[in-house]
Amino acid sequence: MVGTTVFSAALIAAAQAVFANPIARSAYSVKDSHHVPRDWTKVARAPAGHVMQLQIGLTQSNFAELEKQLYEVSDPEHSKYGKHLTAEEVEELVKPTTETSDLVHEWLADNGIVATTYSAAKDWITVSLPVSDIERLLDTEYHIYEHKDGSRVARAPSWSLPGHLHAHIDTIQPTNSFFRARRQSSQAVVDFGVIPAANLKHAPASPEIGAVCNTSSVTPQCFETLYKTKGYTPRSTCKNKVAFTNYLGEHPLRSDGALFLEKYRPSWTSIARTFPQLTLADGPGDRPLTPEEIASATSKEANLDFQAISGISHKTPIISYSTGGSPPFIPSESTPDNSNEPYLVWVNWLLAQKSIPQIVSTSYADDEQTVPVSYARRVCNQFAQVGARGTSLLFASGDSGVGSVGSCISNDGKNTTKFIPLFPSSCPYVTTVGATQNFEPEVVAYRPAFVGPDGVAHGNYTSGGGFSNIFDIPSYQLKEVTSYVKGLKGEYHGLYNPKGRAYPDISAQGLYFAYFWNGTEGVISGTSASTPLLSGVLSLVNDALLASGKGPLGFLNPWLYKVGFKGLNDITSGSAHGCDVDGFPAVKGWDPVTGLGTPDFPKLVKLAGGKL
Repeated sequence: MVGTTVFSAALIAAAQAVFANPIARSAYSVKDSHHVPRDWTKVARAPAGHVMQLQIGLTQSNFAELEKQLYEVSDPEHSKYGKHLTAEEVEELVKPTTETSDLVHEWLADNGIVATTYSAAKDWITVSLPVSDIERLLDTEYHIYEHKDGSRVARAPSWSLPGHLHAHIDTIQPTNSFFRARRQSSQAVVDFGVIPAANLKHAPASPEIGAVCNTSSVTPQCFETLYKTKGYTPRSTCKNKVAFTNYLGEHPLRSDGALFLEKYRPSWTSIARTFPQLTLADGPGDRPLTPEEIASATSKEANLDFQAISGISHKTPIISYSTGGSPPFIPSESTPDNSNEPYLVWVNWLLAQKSIPQIVSTSYADDEQTVPVSYARRVCNQFAQVGARGTSLLFASGDSGVGSVGSCISNDGKNTTKFIPLFPSSCPYVTTVGATQNFEPEVVAYRPAFVGPDGVAHGNYTSGGGFSNIFDIPSYQLKEVTSYVKGLKGEYHGLYNPKGRAYPDISAQGLYFAYFWNGTEGVISGTSASTPLLSGVLSLVNDALLASGKGPLGFLNPWLYKVGFKGLNDITSGSAHGCDVDGFPAVKGWDPVTGLGTPDFPKLVKLAGGKL
């Protein structure tokens, strides 16, 4: 079968733990605490019998060496460039020390818990326990918290461990993470007939581009002409793969993919019927939408991802991963709740595979301040492991500029006005993608809020960008970010962290993509469109490299900032509107709204050492 379930509740059930009366334990003290984000309200105590899937992150033995080797194999000036690590080599570097493993297992055993489910490197242990037992284990209390949109989760803002375990466990979730995998097209969906006239005035000067590029509906024919992939025929389809991730119940619809390809790539329609759809952790399967899913517009994002990639990167095998998580809160004494931590489920599954795609596109993120620092760092470290194995991870930069209007408030208890960065977009081990619009020249993607003729209000949309409050500026972008901050001359001082990891790194078209959903053609916008499009373009670069006897691009950023920027079109007009201000402006060189620019395929192939 094309659609395959690879991680399900049946496997989780095998990890059920039996909780006995705990014996005397060493003194507990608070290990981690996190402010409840302002959009969440505590409504009740969590049901004692509600079963949750608890993920315990053991301290990794030698992540510093893993990071060092990641940068070596990703630095075009280093002798190890392109010599990516094997799965076994990565696992050896991050597996916990014997002392860490023994102490944690001793603690679990003392509390009657038998751990049977592990990550590939055994740096994560997963057990399923009722809330009452987790509360005793972590000396905490779980409550039900309700988001302003009505969704609910069980969380404990503060939790504790025996003192001697603080140095051996980095994080345990779900506890105090309020992270939600938010679609980055959710605020930018627009149907035909309600596009504001101001966005339709741009006309390309080049006859070649003008013949295929129209701002009201941008198609694969436009993308291949604009980014110069037209005429390239993939030659490494037996080795090269590109993938995309789905969350929140999303899964790509084959019938819509076929309609899209029949119109724009008629010789490639078989792709829609045959690409693998893998489901993880009880994610949605390969099936049509239910009436309820149609009513809630489910799978617009997943459809966009598949169609954006397949429209530009034909013949290259495409894989879809649909991961469960973030369901409505339904108390249960038999079904483990793995809600709201889907990245960890997905990335740990991926790391357990011996062969993984060379590029993975993700169009989901949430405010960085909804995530505890400890959890953000560990998830980011898992992404570093993927990069060390030669895979490029691309994430959308967001659709709200420097922050959504009305939500630019800190979550540190002080409620001060701040720009709001996103996670995982802010992780230094991923490549973050911004959005552009128009064609000659391209400018920052921006659509002001408006009310369509149907009376429906459409929110402000602009390419997201910012500076992390968790991660420091990585060395690969230190020069560019320092120069940019200096050029601001104090503007927005105090609203952002000038010493934080800055994003995006690169960008691509992101306004009014032609796509199909539920049998109907429309247009859709967002950095969630830019990210799969760019993933498709870069998968063609990988194809050329593999056909030339070279390895894939792998973790992109060190190469992009040292060499690859020469193969990008610099974007110098527009800004990251948000938080009721114009936001960071695009300038010559790198900027935190379009990064280093948009792709010029032939130049990128040449700079990477491949042949067309």
